Amino acid sequence: MPPERAGEKTARTARGAGAEPYIDPLGGLRAHGDPDCDVYLTGTVFLDIIFTGLDSAPVRGTESWARGMGSSPGGVANMASALARLGLRTSLSAAFGDDHYGEYCWDALEQGEGIDLTRSRTVPGWHSPVTVSMAYEGERTMVSHGHEAPPPAGALPECPPRARAAVASLEPGSRQEWIATAAGHGARIFADVGWDGTGRWDLEALADLKHCEAFLPNAAEAMRYTGTDCPRAAARALTAHVPVAVVTLGAEGAYAVDGRTGETAEVPAIAVDALDPTGAGDVFMAGFITGSLAGWPLADRLAFGGLTAALSVQEFGGSLSAPGWAEVAAWWNYARSDGSQDPDGLRRYAFLADLLPAAERPGPLRRAVPTIGFGRSS
Repeated sequence: MPPERAGEKTARTARGAGAEPYIDPLGGLRAHGDPDCDVYLTGTVFLDIIFTGLDSAPVRGTESWARGMGSSPGGVANMASALARLGLRTSLSAAFGDDHYGEYCWDALEQGEGIDLTRSRTVPGWHSPVTVSMAYEGERTMVSHGHEAPPPAGALPECPPRARAAVASLEPGSRQEWIATAAGHGARIFADVGWDGTGRWDLEALADLKHCEAFLPNAAEAMRYTGTDCPRAAARALTAHVPVAVVTLGAEGAYAVDGRTGETAEVPAIAVDALDPTGAGDVFMAGFITGSLAGWPLADRLAFGGLTAALSVQEFGGSLSAPGWAEVAAWWNYARSDGSQDPDGLRRYAFLADLLPAAERPGPLRRAVPTIGFGRSS
């Protein structure tokens, strides 16, 4: 490894040379004295290897061949890339292995996506976590391997930067001190939650929920946490604990309630042929956060999250499947020119018309590829 890549790395805060020109959704809001970044997040970066084109789930004792394969940074990188591709200044705090996988993920995020990694670290002797994802029948199965990064080299900054917002993944029964710190510094906290393996589904166990502005569980999680049998009722019940509740409904779209104003919104999903659903939830959340920071109405935020998620599942990988503004513009232009589109659906996305004309014409986004890298020809 070259000397500048060993140990602690110093990252550029500007977007990398390979990044897509983009619309700045917060351009009209920026002012002197703004926070250091738009969105801060922390978590584990995986190297994702994705197989698609499987006819069915793998069967024990047999060998399955996939018609498609891609590799890309995964884990928290899915969210970070989705935010950066929508023009938000994104800062990620994560540990990276000093193997080839870690080097690839670092370069893809810093140079390819322009994500600020000044708060990230390379851990000598630690190998990168890896996930193999198999997509079939609109679903996916994953196998992961990794070890917790050892201290002190793997330790990440205790104090997050000043940020407009932060993304948190809540953990039942535990507190993450950085969430309270970020909220205390003015960051708007947007949170999701994983499956509760304890089976308790106790909202009181989500201690950091009190620091959050918005909570975005899926329908199954929301109903279990609230003891309701309807995801819309669950969203309403959640507003007793968090100002904004967004419940994703899968193929039905999403439903949200703003408990501060009583506003509700429901937006159906966009029907697409899904190649790989990896990271779709992260992309939805990134779209919702973008609209929230830009001050859009609740229904527009839901619609934009659903649109970006629908565009992402048509590409390989989690992080490198996230759409940029050029792809949003391409979809909008197609939707308006296609006579088969539902007029009500077009009106739902009419807010895009005021955003997209200012877009530069970018080159193609970087996408997941079958291998980590090809050797140079002699």
